[in-house]
Amino acid sequence: MERIDQYRQYILSIYEDYAKVKPFNLQDVDNQLILDDERRHYQLVSIGWDKKMFRYSVVFHIDIKPDGKIWIQVNNTDRDIAEELERMGVPKSDIVIGFQPPQYRQYTGYAVA
Repeated sequence: MERIDQYRQYILSIYEDYAKVKPFNLQDVDNQLILDDERRHYQLVSIGWDKKMFRYSVVFHIDIKPDGKIWIQVNNTDRDIAEELERMGVPKSDIVIGFQPPQYRQYTGYAVA
């Protein structure tokens, strides 16, 4: 459980760092953390108004599976979340690029499942 708790802290650190950034051109759009610690689902969403248009988008979605692997389900940024996690100490064998089709995950350099 200690490893999962550490991974959770790494994920939250990345999210909190990103959530501080407010797009200059979207002053009425906020970043919100959505945390489900019981099921280990973590999302960062942007929500609000861009002039007359309502905006809602998932920035990041990461899960920690029961086996302790981190699944990057969505990354709608240019940040390399897997690389950031690796620099924090997460082995590649514990990171799955979930948004990659299963048949191509073997080529990512990270875990396949």
